[in-house]
Amino acid sequence: MEMTSLNKDGKMVCCLSGEIDHHSSRSIRDGIDRLIIQNRPKVLVLDLSSIAFMDSSGLGLVLGRYRKMRECGGEMFLCNTNERTLKILKMAGVDKIIKNIDCDKEFMRNEYKDNSNDSQTQI
Repeated sequence: MEMTSLNKDGKMVCCLSGEIDHHSSRSIRDGIDRLIIQNRPKVLVLDLSSIAFMDSSGLGLVLGRYRKMRECGGEMFLCNTNERTLKILKMAGVDKIIKNIDCDKEFMRNEYKDNSNDSQTQI
């Protein structure tokens, strides 16, 4: 599991890749929570475009970060969710709670290009 975070102007994008399951969800959760506490973003975007597999632990991860952002007075969105992951989110009703948006990856790379707060973590 790999996570890259991009931070700028009160917005934080966490790009996740690999599998979110019971083996990886705790370390991903801890990493994102640490970044939320450290950066205090007003908006958190989870880019799920590179998720190969997600089970119920992944649903808990997503819903828990949504709750954490709400508690901090912020918002959360999902971005570029692939069809397989979106199907799981819809079956659980998550799509009715958290908005899924389309993000242009090239735009995001350019938008956050000069940011010294970028970090990449192998989980």
